[in-house]
Amino acid sequence: MASTPTDTPSKQSEKNRLGEETSPYLLQHRDNPVHWWAWGDDAFAAAREQDKPILLSVGYAACHWCHVMAHESFEAPAIAEIMNRLFINIKVDREERPDVDAIYQKALSATGEQGGWPLTMFVLPNGKPFFGGTYFPPEARYGRPGFRDVLERIAEVYGKDRKTVEDQAGKLTTHIGRTQEGELREPLSLTSLNEAAEHIVDHFDLIDGGLAGQPKFPMTDVLDFMWRAFLRTGEPRYKTVSTLTLNRICNGGIYDHLGGGFSRYSTDSKWLAPHFEKMLYDNAQLIDMMSSVWLETRSELYKTRIEETIDWLTREMAGENGAFAATLDADSEGEEGKFYVWSAAEVDAVIDEKIAPLFKDAYDISEKGNWEGKNILNRIDSGDRITSKDAEKILQQGRKQLFDARAPRIRPDRDDKILADWNGLIIQALARAGMVFNQPEWIALSQSTFEAILSTMIWQDSDGRDRIAHSLCGGRLQPVDMLDDYANLIAAALMLHSVTGDTAIMKQAVDWADLVHSLFWNEGGHGYFFTAADAENLIVRTTQVIDTATPSGNGVMLANLARLFYLTGDDRFRIRAEALIEAFDADAMRHFPHTCAFLNGFELFTDAIQVVIVGDRADKDVKTLLKAALFTSLPNLILSTVDDTDALPAGHAAHGKAAIYGKAAAYICRGPVCQAPVTTADDLKSALAG
Repeated sequence: MASTPTDTPSKQSEKNRLGEETSPYLLQHRDNPVHWWAWGDDAFAAAREQDKPILLSVGYAACHWCHVMAHESFEAPAIAEIMNRLFINIKVDREERPDVDAIYQKALSATGEQGGWPLTMFVLPNGKPFFGGTYFPPEARYGRPGFRDVLERIAEVYGKDRKTVEDQAGKLTTHIGRTQEGELREPLSLTSLNEAAEHIVDHFDLIDGGLAGQPKFPMTDVLDFMWRAFLRTGEPRYKTVSTLTLNRICNGGIYDHLGGGFSRYSTDSKWLAPHFEKMLYDNAQLIDMMSSVWLETRSELYKTRIEETIDWLTREMAGENGAFAATLDADSEGEEGKFYVWSAAEVDAVIDEKIAPLFKDAYDISEKGNWEGKNILNRIDSGDRITSKDAEKILQQGRKQLFDARAPRIRPDRDDKILADWNGLIIQALARAGMVFNQPEWIALSQSTFEAILSTMIWQDSDGRDRIAHSLCGGRLQPVDMLDDYANLIAAALMLHSVTGDTAIMKQAVDWADLVHSLFWNEGGHGYFFTAADAENLIVRTTQVIDTATPSGNGVMLANLARLFYLTGDDRFRIRAEALIEAFDADAMRHFPHTCAFLNGFELFTDAIQVVIVGDRADKDVKTLLKAALFTSLPNLILSTVDDTDALPAGHAAHGKAAIYGKAAAYICRGPVCQAPVTTADDLKSALAG
């Protein structure tokens, strides 16, 4: 909660201070009549001095309902007057401070409410929460209480029944700080993963894909879990739910068929109508997932969507430091989706009349529209019906005409923050896609993004250690770091090492893994904390194994530690991985399917297949073996190339193995045992398929 005081807290509270921030989300609120504070010590000091509860509002720039609540309440002078009179009001960008958001989302969950954004929490001056919700309308509707009524009631209870409020805050804070909730009846195993897959498969929508019901989120960690279950067991239903979901997402209105890129989620069950915001992390995870599934299916649909989405990233999301910006907004000109939707007349005015009938049929365009009187382009009903190459050429022509016609429209705002953890996801996705589709420029983009993070987002602590800053925005570096920043960038480094053989990147991954253990490990044996040991004095340090919109840091770290152990043979990584499994094995099964990243990491640790290719990476035979290994759909493949296996640690399974008569050789190892070497691509493919 660090900030520099400029006036007494009471004087500071009489103004909106967000104009001094760089976060696009906070700047969206700088002209509100609300006397907003940014998160910091001064705000809490003002709350203590004035003995007022804190109204903590958390959101992000692309959030549609955050905009709605802002327009209805935070821009309304009458409501702002109540807020200013009764509360100290703090506005937080959840992308800039996910550590703060994680604490209060967990508190809201403890009250029985479903989390989300905007998050509206009422907090004591010491930071402990006692009541909350998400979106509140200004007056009671949608089955929700009116915001002004909530404000007045909360202030009344705070003033008249302080002990009850403090007791509730104590209970919620205790809940937030809890770690594992119970004991595991049976040890975690591949069998328990198979049982979990069998349990969840019946909850999938076998017509439109995704988990049954609405709204629908891509939930790529769950799709990855089911895809792995298919590859592990051969059960066709697991393949069906994975590919059906990806197909529907790729053809749905959740995808921008003109400009590329996927929106956050669909409000309906058919993937037609999103909230239109585009997040870097969703697109990274979908690129990565489709690359993996393509290796088995060779789906042209996935290949096309990956190409188009990477084009969108490079065209619209390049950030100030050479990495990628965070989000595109859902709204433009104050209307949700206005930039993306079309009337039939608008389409007719742009599309060549010779191709208009086919185009409108293919993309579900009609006079009445398919969403609020307008049309969201989609291929939900025509994706499997219109498939000829000639038709696709015509549709491509129409898309280009509409794309050009859309360009002059007022665009949705972009949140320019560079987030280390989200960029870790896209670096990994670009490297894998570049490898899978033999696109060197994607690999180069992955490398340059990684270098951008290293050159612009590293800060040095008082002990001289290089740390990863969570965010960079408007030239201002935020020198706080969180588990997910390291976890996702370690995963990115390991993927780049696998693709390029770069040993410096491998060393960086090892150094970061050691730093994570030093800064984040819970000495009570409960996994890695989300915040570092020297982080600011938040009310608790949380540990999390539950995936949110992104995979949990502990889940990603388990996979990282597994890869580091198998790549280096260093026992410290095995010991840490086993400790992490022991910390979360019970919670991982109890909270399934929201712990799939951890379970996928467990499978990698338990059932890894190592391929060690011995020889010069520039040698033609080595490249041939590499290509054969890389083009297999094995999720637990760990690939390394070495000139001399004597350089590997003595504990490595391939230590001391050699090339065959001077010819490149590949060793396939499971655990401490390696098979006889193979020297041809066909033999390697056969051995990996066996």
